[in-house]
Amino acid sequence: MPYLTLTEIEAIAREAHAAQRDKAGRPYTEHLRAVADGVRARGGSDEQIAAAWLHDAIEDHALTRDWLDAAELPGSVKDMVLALTKREGEPLVDYTRRVLATPGALLVKEADLAHNADPVRLAVLDEATRDRLTGKYATVRRLLGLTGTTGTSATGG
Repeated sequence: MPYLTLTEIEAIAREAHAAQRDKAGRPYTEHLRAVADGVRARGGSDEQIAAAWLHDAIEDHALTRDWLDAAELPGSVKDMVLALTKREGEPLVDYTRRVLATPGALLVKEADLAHNADPVRLAVLDEATRDRLTGKYATVRRLLGLTGTTGTSATGG
């Protein structure tokens, strides 16, 4: 059975997240596109680009774990999506350890953080939300060992 193509994965992700908005009120699919583009720009593989399109699908309840389990996707894509899915009540240190332990997931998370921390995106948020998210993203970057790099894009999760 052939795997889904990147075009098909993008279409599935766009449809699944179609009704969602990010914290800045923008269509959530803009965040997914930016993360996928960020992975591509960082030299990521097709599997990592696929994971970028799906990285928030389970966490945001856009798709189910059952869908992911049954999807015609390489195991590496499923592993990355699950690694990038923050679990309710999960400490950041446990989450970041899982990302670091999953081949390919760190690059996707780096692109996600870069878009989330984009000053242009953060600027439209209220000060309290902006400060909270800026602190959260900095903590995650530190736990992932990404403190020496900078963000390049706008805000999703």
